[in-house]
Amino acid sequence: MKKLNTTYLAFQVQGKLIGRDRPIKGIFNILKDAKEGDVVIRHWIDVSGVDIAASKGVACIVTQEARGDAIYKAKELDMCLIITEKIEYANAFALRWAIKTFAPETLRVVITGTNGKSTTSHMIHNILQVAGFKSHTNTDSLSEFNTLIDPMVAKQIGESKDLETLVLEVSEVQGWEDRIMTDHAFLMTQAIQPQVLVFTNVSMDHINLVNSIEDAYREISGALRNFKGNAVVLNADDPLLMKMKDMVPSEAEIVTFGNGGRVENKDEGIFLDGDILLKPEELPFHSPHFLQNTMAAIAACKALNIKNKFIKNGVKSYQALKRRFTILNRRPLIIDDFAHNPEGIKATIKSAAELSKHQFYIVCSIRGSRGNDINEINAMAIAQSLKGLNYTLILTSSQEVVDQANWVQEEEKKVFIEVLKKEGIQYTHHPQLSTALFEAVEMSSSDDTILLIGAQGMDPASDVLEKFKEQGIMK
Repeated sequence: MKKLNTTYLAFQVQGKLIGRDRPIKGIFNILKDAKEGDVVIRHWIDVSGVDIAASKGVACIVTQEARGDAIYKAKELDMCLIITEKIEYANAFALRWAIKTFAPETLRVVITGTNGKSTTSHMIHNILQVAGFKSHTNTDSLSEFNTLIDPMVAKQIGESKDLETLVLEVSEVQGWEDRIMTDHAFLMTQAIQPQVLVFTNVSMDHINLVNSIEDAYREISGALRNFKGNAVVLNADDPLLMKMKDMVPSEAEIVTFGNGGRVENKDEGIFLDGDILLKPEELPFHSPHFLQNTMAAIAACKALNIKNKFIKNGVKSYQALKRRFTILNRRPLIIDDFAHNPEGIKATIKSAAELSKHQFYIVCSIRGSRGNDINEINAMAIAQSLKGLNYTLILTSSQEVVDQANWVQEEEKKVFIEVLKKEGIQYTHHPQLSTALFEAVEMSSSDDTILLIGAQGMDPASDVLEKFKEQGIMK
């Protein structure tokens, strides 16, 4: 293990060291799981946090904001505290150090872009496991293993052994509260030093963090700065991504997927280098966004020189992440999807509507504490998608199941509803998720389709429906 001390760490994260220099014998960790000798990284810390860290024997706390008497408390307890101007410097260093220390010989893939990162990462990970590699990915069903707000990925790598591949999803932008973190994709990709870099697409999503599509493009393309890997995977169906061709170093291979790409989807199936690789009946899912993600994963694995038989078996055996067009019930057909931005909403509604044989119900959770702009364009995406359909739209604020960080503000709800009214979209709204789901279930027949869409506010829906089954409300 590469040795660290607090003085060197403070220099690397551009921070001020409070306390004496001391060796660091553990890993980078979160406060809840920290052990003796670890370094805890938190974007803020208070007196209580310092007390907890001291009781665990933590070697050092790195933070961007010491609240209240946290600095005084650290001095009183002889705790080492590093105050950095930008917490992202600390998390990027933690990830870089963890890889160099515990996984220096790994094959590494970074996936970035606006949509499809999680499914693409998860599928690449599955293919590599089928190929016999001991692989690790930071993608989970809720996409909570963030690589910049906290050191979760560095922690996971530090706790793993004998890893051979790393498949790491990197958000295109990041921030919290009113703080915008620029150069996320650049910082994290630099820390990971991947051999293969995958771009899914460029569109608007976190519009509280970027002001325009140009901003989104700049942040996403930042992953290419100082890229020293072997291959870059680009979506041929995205004109903005294809503009990045000129940014790819001459020594790196460009692998494209989509229309005219090396990996292409046609009526007969998915083709690789002009030959059919997977027939439609061999694919576990057929929605347009799933097919895009599948092509991206295949392209990435070809860039890693994975054999076609492993790629094929990896795709065929793939089981989707929770809330990625997940079937929760058959009669009525209930589909659950994390669709939380305009492109995801449009693709998901289109795919579900195509499966609908009778009445089509949509239960949508409004995004809470994410700002008016994202809710305005999400509502517009719903309105555009529902035009011409036989639908029943039910909105919810999910008040009984979300925490303060995801609470729907009154202005957010107002903006969402005003768009629907302006576009002539009929709807009902229920503050509670359980009431909204109950209405959809009660109104539907066995031949109907119910689509559940939304981010954190819809996450508990499957549990609510299970209770309905226990109570005899639905079969």
